[in-house]
Amino acid sequence: MFAKIYRWPCFSGQRGKSGVIPRYLHVRLFALWFFCAVPVAGISSAWCASPTGPDILLKRADSCRKALYASAAKKKYRHHWLKCISRYKTIYSRYPASEAAVWALYHSARLYTGLYVHSGRQSDLDESLRLFRLLVKKYPRHRLADDAQYLIGRIYDRYRKNPAQAYVEFLKVEVKFPSGDMVSRARKRLQALALTIRKNEERNHRKPRPRSKPKPVAVKDIRHWSTPNYTRVVIDLESPVTYTYHLLRPDPDIKKPRRLYLDLKNAHVTRQIESPVVIKDGLLRLARAGQYSKNTVRVVLDMESIGGYDVFRLHDPFRIVVDVRRHKKRAFKGSPQVTGKKRHAGRGIKRTNAPDRKVSLARQLGLNVRRIVIDPGHGGKDPGCHGRGGIKEKDIVLSLAKILARKIRKELGCEVFLTRTRDVFLPLEKRTAIANIKKADLFISIHVNAHKCHKISGIETYFLNMATDERSVMVAARENATSEKNISDLQTILNDLMLNTKIHESSRLAYDVQNAIVSQVGRRYKRPRNLGVKQAPFYVLIGADMPAILVETGFLTNPVDRKRLRSGTYRDCIAEGICKGIKQYMASIDQVYQGG
Repeated sequence: MFAKIYRWPCFSGQRGKSGVIPRYLHVRLFALWFFCAVPVAGISSAWCASPTGPDILLKRADSCRKALYASAAKKKYRHHWLKCISRYKTIYSRYPASEAAVWALYHSARLYTGLYVHSGRQSDLDESLRLFRLLVKKYPRHRLADDAQYLIGRIYDRYRKNPAQAYVEFLKVEVKFPSGDMVSRARKRLQALALTIRKNEERNHRKPRPRSKPKPVAVKDIRHWSTPNYTRVVIDLESPVTYTYHLLRPDPDIKKPRRLYLDLKNAHVTRQIESPVVIKDGLLRLARAGQYSKNTVRVVLDMESIGGYDVFRLHDPFRIVVDVRRHKKRAFKGSPQVTGKKRHAGRGIKRTNAPDRKVSLARQLGLNVRRIVIDPGHGGKDPGCHGRGGIKEKDIVLSLAKILARKIRKELGCEVFLTRTRDVFLPLEKRTAIANIKKADLFISIHVNAHKCHKISGIETYFLNMATDERSVMVAARENATSEKNISDLQTILNDLMLNTKIHESSRLAYDVQNAIVSQVGRRYKRPRNLGVKQAPFYVLIGADMPAILVETGFLTNPVDRKRLRSGTYRDCIAEGICKGIKQYMASIDQVYQGG
């Protein structure tokens, strides 16, 4: 049929007698015509792409890797490793948006780790870490991202012998990939590393350290907040120092007023505080710092009229706080040292199951609540804890505090002040100072909780006291932005800083507020978890002259709590509960005053 239709008069090849192309050429000519005409229709794209596409390249690289791992002889020579790594590099360099690129990065990083085992070169391990981190950064939603983060931790753990950094990297698996399949493995390593780190610290503590002359610590600043009846002075230092303090009587002959001075060991004065800080508030005249000796800085507070004072320290950054009051109060004597006796946190969660029922001085005198200071935690450069969707603790608690202030004014008729009304940073020591300066009758600090386990949820209320359980120490460390070690150190001076009256009243207030919140939330929401009333050494509560509590309104790390905290209705419900708790506390004071 083909011969009858297509004749080739100009064809110079052999023809049959009829001038028709022989049959054995039909197939060749048809094939030639087909491959000249058809590629445009689609065959060319598939034919050209398939030999060099990312999937084909990945298969070739995988074959190279498997052959390498299967041969003990090949693994001895560096060029065999680099050959496979080079093939993977071609994939993630040429096709970065492909699925194959993620696998290529992953296998390249693992190959560098394997190469390090044979070569011992730190540069190979550095390259492995770089590629794993690149994978986590560029492809955070890929299922290999949590594997890469876990392997970073394993490198620091197994090869770098750096348990502290390994702990941080494994912790990132929990934080960044809470739903990933590597979380359970990471948690096991975290538990093991925690024991290792603790043993190392104890071992280092027992080892006699070589004596070396420590570098003098800079005294950076002297800050103060003051009224005629109360002044708080804060001395900021570069790092912790030991110190002593003493009270000198006035000397009229040389016109010297009463003075409180602090000697800071191994310290030096910076230029910023060479001139005296003038206060003149009726309690203090001025504060000045000078180089008393080569290794000692003396800070002197000249006093006009003073009834009592407290001196204590805070950490991260280290600072010494001096509270001066007009009313008569026991002035504590002594020389506190930074390296006090360590108190270890116990296991389990200790709850205060009932309020302190002792009749306090406040109840005996029938004192009432007229002015309340509400403290929205964190703010500004300190966002507090984070939640999915960009939600931040500082924004939630500010909104809640404003709702609470309106309710207290309307329902209780009390005067209300907020430590902050916008998104600004306030040091913890300034928040308490504001409450004291305002002569508040109650101090309520509002926060949102967080936990490494997303299943933990609920509401809890704290008052200032010794923390004896592990999680209370952890919560206090997070809210204080300090370490658990520093919290333990702080506990050694709390007994000298707190009056029993304040502890009793704070316990009662905490119990009334906690019960009221749980009851109010329970009316509108299903099963709010009651974590109870607890005690912990919160910096923001130290030095408060009034009953003071800290309310943790829920966990941003828990899906249910997070959803509720984002709701204005829920925040209104929490505020209503706190308001009712305060009202119940006020009523109990009135009952005692009236003989009830």
